Amino acid sequence: MRLPFRILDVFAERPLAGNQLCVVPDAADLDTELMRAVAVEIGFSETAFVTGIDGDRYDLRIFTPGKELPFAGHPTVGTAFLLVSEGRIRSPAVQRVRAGEFQVEADPEAGTARVRQLPPTFGPEVHDPERLARAVGLRPEDVHPDLPAQVVSTGLPHFVVPAATAGAVAAAMPEQRTLSEVVREARTDGLYLFALTEEGAKARFFGEGIGIDEDPATGSAAGPLGAYLAARGLAGLPGSIVVRQGEEIGRPSAIHVEVAPEGESWAVWVGGGVFVVGRGEFDLPGA
Repeated sequence: MRLPFRILDVFAERPLAGNQLCVVPDAADLDTELMRAVAVEIGFSETAFVTGIDGDRYDLRIFTPGKELPFAGHPTVGTAFLLVSEGRIRSPAVQRVRAGEFQVEADPEAGTARVRQLPPTFGPEVHDPERLARAVGLRPEDVHPDLPAQVVSTGLPHFVVPAATAGAVAAAMPEQRTLSEVVREARTDGLYLFALTEEGAKARFFGEGIGIDEDPATGSAAGPLGAYLAARGLAGLPGSIVVRQGEEIGRPSAIHVEVAPEGESWAVWVGGGVFVVGRGEFDLPGA
């Protein structure tokens, strides 16, 4: 069985930067185990499988090397861009995943795409600077003295942890045992460490149980971060910011986050630049 795929760089300001993504645009006949195997084979933080298209609505499944996700940011943005670029759907469109339906928009001429994430939900605030610092290999004073950590979800829950400075974020070196304990207690797949900057925030994502240690650009966490900041009136939010991520692992990324009031909640959009950098075929067993 020959299985076409595309390789994209998402949340990138140039090719060969941002977060790598493999998209399989014709995956209707694949079973779950084969999707898992392909995701492990390609080895990116996520691989996206388009399992159906109905007009301008499409179904997507997303796998890390370690598990299937109900939603993720850069697979959503990248897949929307690819499908619009190839004329398979028109923008705007609706993406259906396990977490629900997400409005997506793509502009191939501008080289950008974005997703409207779900209304944010906020977990309890966490004040434990010593343990949080230990989890990411920092000193307690490197954790922000006034802002709490918190689990926030706009489609996928993330444990948002504020650092005192961007330098502290850059210097973080997770202590895996404590990180695992903290993340499991928070019931998330990772810890999103961030610090405020002039243009928005600098962030890093440290994963647990998903087959990757650090993600170059985490759109499903940047949305919760935007909601976290907007709820506190920080970083000029509501409004728009840029979240920088990935420099420490050689994949500099720029995630554009827009947050606007919507009734008693927030409308959260996350997007950025997308480049299609490769294409090919898997040669797999099967009919």
